[in-house]
Amino acid sequence: MLQQTVDWIFYGLFGLDKTSILTESLNYFVYDSIKIILLLFAMIFAVGFLRTYIPPDKIRKWLSGKRLGFGNLMASLFGTITPFCSCSSIPIFISFVKAGVPLGVTFSFLITSPIINEYLMVLMLTFFGWKIAAAYVLSGILIGVFSGMILGKMKLEKYLVTDITKTKLEKEKKYKFVSQRLLFGFNEAKGITKKIWLWILVGVAIGALIHNYVPEELIHSALNKTGIFSVIIATLIGVPMYGNCAAIVPVAVALFQKGIPLGTALAFMLAISALSFPEAVILRRAMKLKLILIFFGIVTAAIIVTGYLFNLLQGILV
Repeated sequence: MLQQTVDWIFYGLFGLDKTSILTESLNYFVYDSIKIILLLFAMIFAVGFLRTYIPPDKIRKWLSGKRLGFGNLMASLFGTITPFCSCSSIPIFISFVKAGVPLGVTFSFLITSPIINEYLMVLMLTFFGWKIAAAYVLSGILIGVFSGMILGKMKLEKYLVTDITKTKLEKEKKYKFVSQRLLFGFNEAKGITKKIWLWILVGVAIGALIHNYVPEELIHSALNKTGIFSVIIATLIGVPMYGNCAAIVPVAVALFQKGIPLGTALAFMLAISALSFPEAVILRRAMKLKLILIFFGIVTAAIIVTGYLFNLLQGILV
């Protein structure tokens, strides 16, 4: 509905050229900016409203888990049922940190959420078959769990920007009316959105330029000439890029059908899904640069390892 409205304004009302790359970039920027800011506000509002029923210390206990990696696994599994891109997952990440959830656990959600969702799985099943689709889901969860565990062990909380992600637990409040709970959620959403909206616009603008000005043929040519290093190159090319999950799968299929190894094609898809330069720009409002670099570095390494593993298993999966 939103995309149709933006298209009508661009091509119907203003009569702009549909074939122009500049027009496509502007369309992409307007649509994604509105979508992410509205989603940001709605998700923080919903989480804030729900938090009035569930005290922050209970959320923290559920996701902390006494067993090693249990909280990371729960956060990753929750990430699989949330249909967000790498930028849209940030509001829940912030809400988790504000509720006192361990940082490594929140990263497990932030990593897995954009990698796996229901419409991406439909596309994976359609284009690749159930074996590769199942292996992709398992790898996405494992990347989230183990990357989050490593990040959690590194004690990186000092690199958070405290005015956005206050880790001090709030005192439990008593609410007599639903309207009070709704007001709390609204104020929470308004406060965070006011602090982060400009970073979202900058991030989406960069994503629009990358999405429309980097040709697929250039990527294929680069991967076709790199041999054993193709997984590393594919991941490094994919990390800064930003794209919709529905658009990423056909690109990965095209690369695979043109002779690019399975692990290389999927590493490229994982890198675009899990990480992006626009995501880094938006995260800069919530954390310091050093933490962003550590986060991106660990997830990138995990994707590279996964890509090589898929290449080794290609004969079994295909």
